[in-house]
Amino acid sequence: MLAVDRRLKILETVAEEQTIQVVELAARFRVSEMTIRRDIKRLERDGFLRRTYGGATAHLTRSLDLAFNARALQSAREKRLIGMAAARLVGEAMSLFIGIGTTCEQFGRYVRARPDLTVVTGSLPIASQLGTRAMHTVVLGGAVRRDELSCVGPAARATLGRYRFDVAVIGAAGLSVEAGITDMVDEEADIHREAIALARRVIVLADASKLGQVAFANVAPASAISVLVTDAGADPLQLQGLRDLGIEVVLATAPLASGSLAVDDQQEEPA
Repeated sequence: MLAVDRRLKILETVAEEQTIQVVELAARFRVSEMTIRRDIKRLERDGFLRRTYGGATAHLTRSLDLAFNARALQSAREKRLIGMAAARLVGEAMSLFIGIGTTCEQFGRYVRARPDLTVVTGSLPIASQLGTRAMHTVVLGGAVRRDELSCVGPAARATLGRYRFDVAVIGAAGLSVEAGITDMVDEEADIHREAIALARRVIVLADASKLGQVAFANVAPASAISVLVTDAGADPLQLQGLRDLGIEVVLATAPLASGSLAVDDQQEEPA
C-alpha cells in the first residue's frame, strides 16, 4: 500500500469513528507505530487532523467531504513548500486576496499576521484559518460549493467588487504559456478572474503537475501573472516560456530549518 493510500484510509477511519489510535492502525496496516505517527503528523501538518494523546481526531474546521478529496493529498509536500515560499513574497502588502484550493490553503497557513493587513477570501477553510489571527479577515459569502467549501455566485462577486488588492494569490488547475490560467469550475474561475482584475500584483501558486495542463474554464492569460511559485519538478520548457513573458518564477524548496521534514517524506515503510 502506498503512503497516500494509507493516509486516505486513515481519514476514512476518522470519518467513521471520529478518533483513531496509533496502536490499532499499526496493526491494521501491518506497519510500525512510527510509520502511523508519521502519517498522522503529515495529515495534521496538511490540515486534515488534530493530534491527540495516542491518536488523532478530525480537524473541526474542515468538512469530511473535503478532507477525503484525494486531490487534496496529491503533491501535499510540494504544496506546503509553495505556500511557505509564496508567504515570503507578500511583503508589506496591506490588502490581500487569497483564492480557492488546497495550495492556497497552505499559503494561508504561513502568511504573516499583521493588524494592518486585510485579507479577503472566497474559501471557508482559509477564512477559518485566518479568522482567529491578528488581521482583518473578510469572507465573500454567497452560495457555497460543497466540494471546496468555496463562496461563488452573484453575492460573492458583489462583495469582491467592493475591494482593491495590493496582491492577489490564486491557485490554478492548469497553467500553460498558450492557454494561461485555467480552472476546473466555471464559478470559481469567475471569482479568480475578477480578483486578478482588482489586484496590482498577481501571484499564482501551481505545483509541477499543473504546468502544461489546460482545464475547462479560462481564468486569465499567462501575461496577467506577476510571479509564479512552483516546485523543482516543473517542466523547464514551460518555465522558460513563462519567463519570456516577463513572469518571475520562484521554485519552492525546503528551507534548511525544515530539513527534517524532507527526511519524514522519504522514510516511508512498505505496508
